[in-house]
Amino acid sequence: MGRKKSDTLGQFEQIVLAAVMSLRDNAYGVTIHAKVSEMAEKDVNMGAVYVSLERLQEKGFISSSLSDPTPERGGKAKRFFTVERDGALALKESVETSQRVAEAFNESWNLGKWRPKRAKG
Repeated sequence: MGRKKSDTLGQFEQIVLAAVMSLRDNAYGVTIHAKVSEMAEKDVNMGAVYVSLERLQEKGFISSSLSDPTPERGGKAKRFFTVERDGALALKESVETSQRVAEAFNESWNLGKWRPKRAKG
């Protein structure tokens, strides 16, 4: 795989990419925002979602296409997003890394290796 370090995913990009992947053929701005908010367990800024979608598209992880204009949208088209192969692979790598981090954390936590620092005073 010939991806650059800059092509790794930030945490929010992971959520946005996972949302697009889970929505499949129904991935457009409003539905992606709702899914991202659900996954983040908080209402996220719509602008942040669009910035991430743009960044993911620049990296080649997603692509987009416009639907036909609809009367319900005042003659406007919807922009639908699709996860590309490199995006699916980047998300898979990201999930695998997160799983390794979680395993290391759980092992340290459960074995009592981690101790909070005492306050100096």
